[in-house]
Amino acid sequence: MNHSRAYKKILKTCILQKAMSTNCEWKGVPISQIIGSDSPWGAPEFPLVQPAYNHSVLYHIPASGAQLDRPPKPQIGKDKWDHEHVRMPFSSHSLYPVENSSGETHLKKRWDMIQKALNRPIRNTEELASAILSYNTKFKNKWKFRSLYELFEEHLEAEETKYFYDVTLPEMIKLALALPQLIQSPIPLLKQNKNHSISLSQQQISSILANAFFCTFPRRNTTKRDSEYASYPYFNFSMLFECSPSDHILEKLKCICHYFRRVCTNVPAGAVTVSRRAGRAGGGWRDCAARLGALRVHADATSTIEDAHGLIQVDFANKFLGGGVLNYGSVQEEIRFMICPELMISMLFTEALRPNEALMIIGCEQYSKYSGYGHSFQWAGEHVDATPRDSSGRRRCAVLAIDAQPFSNKSQEYKKEAITRELDKAWVGFSFFTADAAGPHFPGVATGNWGCGAFGGSAPLKLLIQMMALARAGRHLAYYTFGDAALRDRLVRAHELLAHHDVTVGQLYEILLKFCNEDVQKSNIFTFLEETLEKKRCQNQLQRENSGGETENYELPLSVVLDLNRSPDMFTTDDDSESITPTTKKMQSDETEIAHKNKDFSEKLVTNQNKILTSEREVAESIEPFSQTTKLFDEMEKLDNDSGKLNLNCHQNSMFEQKTAKYETVMDIEDNLQTNITPNDKKKLAKKITDYFSKKPA
Repeated sequence: MNHSRAYKKILKTCILQKAMSTNCEWKGVPISQIIGSDSPWGAPEFPLVQPAYNHSVLYHIPASGAQLDRPPKPQIGKDKWDHEHVRMPFSSHSLYPVENSSGETHLKKRWDMIQKALNRPIRNTEELASAILSYNTKFKNKWKFRSLYELFEEHLEAEETKYFYDVTLPEMIKLALALPQLIQSPIPLLKQNKNHSISLSQQQISSILANAFFCTFPRRNTTKRDSEYASYPYFNFSMLFECSPSDHILEKLKCICHYFRRVCTNVPAGAVTVSRRAGRAGGGWRDCAARLGALRVHADATSTIEDAHGLIQVDFANKFLGGGVLNYGSVQEEIRFMICPELMISMLFTEALRPNEALMIIGCEQYSKYSGYGHSFQWAGEHVDATPRDSSGRRRCAVLAIDAQPFSNKSQEYKKEAITRELDKAWVGFSFFTADAAGPHFPGVATGNWGCGAFGGSAPLKLLIQMMALARAGRHLAYYTFGDAALRDRLVRAHELLAHHDVTVGQLYEILLKFCNEDVQKSNIFTFLEETLEKKRCQNQLQRENSGGETENYELPLSVVLDLNRSPDMFTTDDDSESITPTTKKMQSDETEIAHKNKDFSEKLVTNQNKILTSEREVAESIEPFSQTTKLFDEMEKLDNDSGKLNLNCHQNSMFEQKTAKYETVMDIEDNLQTNITPNDKKKLAKKITDYFSKKPA
């Protein structure tokens, strides 16, 4: 079997591989191929914590490296009260207007007011609310603490409420008031279009969040659009306390209380890094040559993104980080921030994300289990996170926040500007820590129906957009459909279709733009994609036929074949083919075999003269090493011209050139040999060859 036939047989075997039965949990390649390792913790680590001009580290890193048995010491610095840094509640510049008994107003240090209020005995919700309002007097007639009252006075058992006020709350107060000792260097704001990272210890984060619970951060309570922090998320917990006490709000408060109970009982010793990245906008998608077939896909209908250990886990973010976590929201982002409250630290210093920006949070720990979604969300008890730590003491958990664009109707989503915006956003996030270098990069990305649901996006389009962004970024895809087995199957079929037709990201971008001109309310993008690719295949086939070329089947590119390794029960075997594993070693073996055949050709031609005269098939096969055959006729004609005794002047070279010029491959020559050489030509050719070899040198 020659190289071309072996290649075609491999492709045929791979094309015949079908999807697994629909009752399986996942399809595509094994998750290990998305992680890049058999173990989630064998994947490459992200850059370690290292202070730099673009990385602020708020704790001291010992010369010997991170110490995982105790919290690191705070990094010593100087407080900064300006527009570039977080305004801390203990700052000497943090002043608050207070009225005296005569009605006169004077400024007082707010931290002194906070210490005085929290050091008083707090035995119930009324006293807690009074303490918080004592240093937030502007809101005395606005904040009612409705959900807080409902939780502790009505919802929880009396014993649970008593434990909170007698044990947990005093420890939370100590943790909050320790903030000046734990944060001794300024915290920079992660502003728009600024690439910067901030690393904090988990202990520092717990103290900051305790202060958010007691609503101590200055200038963070107002809702005015022209306020200093209007472009930042809400951070003080007053917003959550003010929500009407619906069931899912109370469940969110349970998550918060459980977190503080855990960190007050056992101080965490790790660290967390928050990194903001701004990328190029309008990144030339039309010209992107990355192939969708090179993308590995794992589709799962039962697991969840937070269970995708070792992968980059996508947070379907709001441009204001955390979304409605301190409000009525209880969907993907809000749930993740509730079960991993350390993610909320990003809300303190991250300005609203621009369309070309993404945020990566490395090291967060999960403290709670949950069930339900939206209004059915419930705290489901304690979760003990067994995720190992990296060399910088961070949990090996990377959460990627990318915000989709909200749409009020489907037609808005299917516009060039909207599609390009989503592609840019996804690519900026997926290419985090790749230095824009060629892939593949590991670990891959765990994502799902990003921007669907409340944001009004359609899952099929977002699926294709994320595939394109990942193919360009050089990372692989683990897609979680949240119980939707039909979408899981459509994802796998769509990827197989794109791989089968060797579609590039640029080509798929053009197809999406064409689909925008359709009636998108009634059309199905997967159907349109399939019809468009089939139409293109037929057009290419017709062009080849009209140009006199042999038609050929659409096949997977060799690069895809060599990379294809699907789940075991996806394969079906062809009756007339062997079970072939296409590896580089096998293809090199085929090439070596062909080279040996070419080398021995001349000897075989001499020793098998009689077979050439009697066997038409032998003549056809002897044409295969075409270049050596033409050289042979050149030598024959040269000898003929020199001797003048043999008439070989029938232009054999010209004949072969004319007969084979329109065929591009050796396979084409072989398949069309019988129609291009007449029996009369064959007899003349055989006689000339016989005369040549029987001729004696002059």
